Amino acid sequence: QVHLVESGGGLVQAGDSLKLSCTVTGRPFETFAMGWFRQPPGKEREFVAAITWSGSTTYYGDSVKGRFAISRDASRNTVFLQMNSLQPEDTAVYYCAADPRRDPFYAGRYDWGDYWGQGTQVTVSS
Repeated sequence: QVHLVESGGGLVQAGDSLKLSCTVTGRPFETFAMGWFRQPPGKEREFVAAITWSGSTTYYGDSVKGRFAISRDASRNTVFLQMNSLQPEDTAVYYCAADPRRDPFYAGRYDWGDYWGQGTQVTVSS
């Protein structure tokens, strides 16, 4: 059974940085393309970032380009989301997702992600 566990969320001030982690168990990590999504309060879930199986290619939502960076460490079965220059509008529950089949290029366009974590709260104060 596949499990995704996020960590690293918290309360920060505008301009601060935060790094989220998501560890995958139950199936070889390299079989998944990985992604991060977020759901701001009262809004729909939105795409944040995705990374290919090998880690060679990354994709980002327009609102986080240049500020966030996704990476993966196969030795730790973990995907990371480095978030810099955080703003109050980045406040959301952040979820990681794993997909063994669909190209992460489509993560922000179509239904994507067979497995999901429970989410971690990120709150940015002004």
